[in-house]
Amino acid sequence: MGADRADATGRSADRVPASVNAREVLNAIHYLARAGCGWRMLPNDFPSLQTVYWHFRRFVRRFLFHTIHDMVLVLDREIQGREASPTGGVVDSQSVKAPGAKVRGYDVGKKIAGCKRHIAVDTDRRLLMLNLTPADISDSTGAQLVLDAVRKR
Repeated sequence: MGADRADATGRSADRVPASVNAREVLNAIHYLARAGCGWRMLPNDFPSLQTVYWHFRRFVRRFLFHTIHDMVLVLDREIQGREASPTGGVVDSQSVKAPGAKVRGYDVGKKIAGCKRHIAVDTDRRLLMLNLTPADISDSTGAQLVLDAVRKR
């Protein structure tokens, strides 16, 4: 990627500080995802909120979660005796109310103002791609966006 940035003490700003247990940071991120709670509700048993959030943002910027998902998907398919890359799948969409969304539309058929989730799964129901669009995007257009994104991966 590039050279690590160094802070005022000369330490790398991209490395995990020795005083922070990386496993505990991942456990905290997993807890937040599993519980569906807000950042400020992180229990005191985990590292500080600021530390966990800093690492989370770092993982997101490096597409770490996408990489882990893709690797686990390929490994799981191979364990099941399937090709690493799926040849078939299912695409579906769902309109959801999203009053706080920055970009939203109105789904005339379902009479919902909000967003639309377009999901692609393989034939064994493994998630391939998820795409959020305004609710006024048609299902066929949203499906095409999802399929294009799956092909790029």
